[in-house]
Amino acid sequence: MNIWEQIFSGNNLAYLGAAFATLFAGIGSAKGVNLVAKATSGLISEDPNKFGKAFLLQALPMTQGIYGLVTSFMIIFKMGLLSGSVVTLTSAQGAYLFVAALPIAFGGLFSAIKQGEVAASGIKVLAKRPEATGKAIISASLVETYAIFAVLVSLLMILFFKV
Repeated sequence: MNIWEQIFSGNNLAYLGAAFATLFAGIGSAKGVNLVAKATSGLISEDPNKFGKAFLLQALPMTQGIYGLVTSFMIIFKMGLLSGSVVTLTSAQGAYLFVAALPIAFGGLFSAIKQGEVAASGIKVLAKRPEATGKAIISASLVETYAIFAVLVSLLMILFFKV
């Protein structure tokens, strides 16, 4: 077995997919939460009583990171790492699991950032019209739909994978 076959073994490709799901969805979540946190800091410096409502908006982009982590655990579970009996995957099987991780990896990355942008705008709504906070939360939640589609595609591909 040459060096490339060792590097791109089925198991390593599956591990890479799991890492991508967590890494990219997590980066998107961190960026999205950061965008909202910056807006929230300005708001609560003026009115600390609005922190509770602002926190709801700030928490929304975190879900994509959770979806990526769940996807990673599903891949790890399918590989038998949690049961202690690791399955040796072919390159094709590893590539399949790698590709299965991509929808949430990139769907989570981009949707979390965009959701953070919408939620940060919602903080501006909260500052001027606190009674309209629910509408701001609904607007930010709509972006979540694309992360849900992405995680569903990833999880369905993993669930129907046969070792």
